Amino acid sequence: MIDLTTVLAIVLMAVTTYATRIGGYLLLGDRELSPRFLTVMDAAPGCVLISVIAPHFVSDRRADLAALALTLLAASRLPLLPTVLIGVASAGLLRQFLPGTAL
Repeated sequence: MIDLTTVLAIVLMAVTTYATRIGGYLLLGDRELSPRFLTVMDAAPGCVLISVIAPHFVSDRRADLAALALTLLAASRLPLLPTVLIGVASAGLLRQFLPGTAL
């Protein structure tokens, strides 16, 4: 059974994500955006992804480090969605086959 605090955390993260996404549209309205601003906005999802996986750089688990390497390789060659899917799948599979192993 899923813990109530876990469900609450997931719901709050979803609401926050939606609020920040819709907030940008509401704040910017009908303004014309410069190419530079659009470039920055295109890079934002990558920055969020890096902030999620960055703690794994200090991990001592082989599975996490191997999944990180696979994710970075995917990120250098693929769009965001396949990279995220590869990262999640590789972390799950490697943790299954290399549980609790430290360097």
